[in-house]
Amino acid sequence: MNQPRQLSLAVKLDDQATFDNFYAPRGTPQHMATFVLQDEGQKYALLLGAEGSGLSHLLQAACQRTALGHNAGALYLPLAEVQDYPPEQVLEGLASASLLCLDDIQTVAHQSTWQMPLFNLFNQCREAGTRLVIASHTMPDDLQVSLPDLLSRLKSGVSLQMQQYKDADRRRLLQHRANRRGLYLSDEAALFMLNRLPRDSRQLMEALEVLDGASMQEQRRLTTPFVKAVLKL
Repeated sequence: MNQPRQLSLAVKLDDQATFDNFYAPRGTPQHMATFVLQDEGQKYALLLGAEGSGLSHLLQAACQRTALGHNAGALYLPLAEVQDYPPEQVLEGLASASLLCLDDIQTVAHQSTWQMPLFNLFNQCREAGTRLVIASHTMPDDLQVSLPDLLSRLKSGVSLQMQQYKDADRRRLLQHRANRRGLYLSDEAALFMLNRLPRDSRQLMEALEVLDGASMQEQRRLTTPFVKAVLKL
């Protein structure tokens, strides 16, 4: 019988997704997660939260840190992008990473064809000493996992439920990320963006990237009229 061929998984990390760029107010699960993900003794963690709560940023930040020389050999895999491929091919050899970050597990965990390969991957990571971090927008008991052993593995480590950002947090998030880019974003301009754009952190960051490029090209500050014109709001 032919052996499954391992897929070539070329996933480019967002170079803005670092711990320094992550807005995590003290005392929040997001703040705790930054410590958990940098603890090399923590072998498994499950991060939970709604869209826009920072899960993908956190997972990529952990891999960026590794890419810069701390625990070389990290791998970030967004499962939503590979859910239509054979799971054995997707997951083959991943336990050889020093740190494995699996994003969007809710997109595959309910599929029976994925459950045993995921369970086997857990075991392979344990045997190899691989640090494993999984992110989900759905609570473990709501993932529709029919394999009890897999569900047990998913619930076996540190679990952190990310809080939804409040409007004040989103404003500070925008200003924090603008400041990291060397830009000044006033309260007025930040609130204008929040009132006119979807309040999803990913879309807000994409808008900020557009503003950064326009500001550099036109040598303009991020005033409310400039924000309105560039984003066509």
